Amino acid sequence: MTAEPYSHIAVLGGGAWGTALAVAAHAAGRATSLWAREDDVVAAITRDHENKRFLPGVALPPALSATGDLEKAVQADALLLTAPAQVLHDFARMLAPLIAPGTPLVICAKGIEKNTGRLVHEMVTDALPDAVCAILSGPSFAREVALGQPTAVTIAAQSDVAARLQASLSAPFFRPYASDDVMGVALGGAAKNVYAIACGVVEGMGLGENARAALLARSFAELARLGEALGAKRETLMGLSGLGDLVLTATSKSSRNFSFGVSLGQGKSLAELDAPGHPLAEGVATAPALVKRAKDLKIELPIAEAMADLLTGELLLSEALTRLMSRRLKSE
Repeated sequence: MTAEPYSHIAVLGGGAWGTALAVAAHAAGRATSLWAREDDVVAAITRDHENKRFLPGVALPPALSATGDLEKAVQADALLLTAPAQVLHDFARMLAPLIAPGTPLVICAKGIEKNTGRLVHEMVTDALPDAVCAILSGPSFAREVALGQPTAVTIAAQSDVAARLQASLSAPFFRPYASDDVMGVALGGAAKNVYAIACGVVEGMGLGENARAALLARSFAELARLGEALGAKRETLMGLSGLGDLVLTATSKSSRNFSFGVSLGQGKSLAELDAPGHPLAEGVATAPALVKRAKDLKIELPIAEAMADLLTGELLLSEALTRLMSRRLKSE
C-alpha cells in the first residue's frame, strides 16, 4: 500500500538546491512554495519564472510560488530546509516559534558544524527537540534536477515519515529511496565533501588516475570506519547517500568541492579561493570537524586529517602526499 503524500511542500531557501527541490516537488504533483531571503530572487521567480541569481537559464514552472515571508511559508505539511550546515542550527532555532507541532523537517544540507562536530540532524534536534526530523541526501547537482534530468536520492527518517516523504517527492525524473538510517545518510553527505577536495588536489597536482582511484577507495574505507563507530549501517554508506554521492562529488568538475581541490592542487592559495564571489566549498569547514569527531571516537582518518591540516595551512601541499604514502604498511 502506497503511503499518503503530503499535500503542500514548502522549500525554505532560494539557492540553487532549494529551487531545484521545489521544481522536483512541483513535478511530483505537490502544491509547492519556495521561501527565499533575497528580494531579487523572489521577484525574479514571481515575474520571470527564473532564479536569475542562483540558477540562471533554467525555466521554472509558472505555478511555482515564491515568497519572502517566512511565517507564511512554513504553513505547509512538510518543510525542506536548505540552509547551509554552518548556519542550520540558528535557522532551526528561528523556526521554533513558527512551525506547527509534528511538521516534518527535511534537512537538505550536507556538512558538520565546525565548532561542535555535530551532524546536520543533531543540530536540528538540538534546536527543536520535538521536531520530526528527516534528511534528504544523495548524488545530485542542483542544475540537473531543475532541468528534469534523472536523479535518485535517499530520504532518511522514521519509517512512516520516510514513506510519506518518498511518496510526496517521487517525480518522473526524481526517485527517492526511503531509509531509517538518519546517522548514515547525514555522515555520508558530510564526509564526501572532504574527500572530494582531496581527489581534486590529486587532479590539480597532475598525479594521475591511479592515484585518484586509490585515494577514492581509501576515502570510502575511512568513511565506512567512522560510520561503523557512529552506528551507521554499512548498506547505507554503500548506497546513494554514501558511495554514490562520494563518487559524483569526487570526480566531477561540476562539484564545488572537487573544483576547489583542483585549484588548490594547481597552487592557488587559500586566500585566493576564499575570496568573495567564489562558490562555497562546504568541505573546507567540514574537514577539521570531521577529524575532531573521529578522534573523539579514537578513529584514524589519515586522508581527512591531511586535508584538514592542508586547509588550515599546517601542512604544505608538497608534504601532503609524502605523509600519506609513508604511513605504516598494513593490510587493506
